[in-house]
Amino acid sequence: MKKLFALALLASFVSSAAMADAKCDAQPKEKWQKEADFKQQLTAQGYQIKKFKTSGNCYEIYGKNKDGKKVEIYFDPVSGKPVKTNIES
Repeated sequence: MKKLFALALLASFVSSAAMADAKCDAQPKEKWQKEADFKQQLTAQGYQIKKFKTSGNCYEIYGKNKDGKKVEIYFDPVSGKPVKTNIES
């Protein structure tokens, strides 16, 4: 039982660590695009945003892309370019 618990704990840590490696360069907050403006741009591109948050030095969204697939995307908040993307298969 202890081995099973340890394995489950290790698996959850590895999956969390895999997503935590999205890196955006540290930039002064004054250079960041405003959240509302950035959300509006993403919506205009066809994204349906379920959750929007700041993750470290990145903007992060959970939602759907224009094809209706679930996405988790990290964006550079200054350039607006995706840094890491996970799309449902």
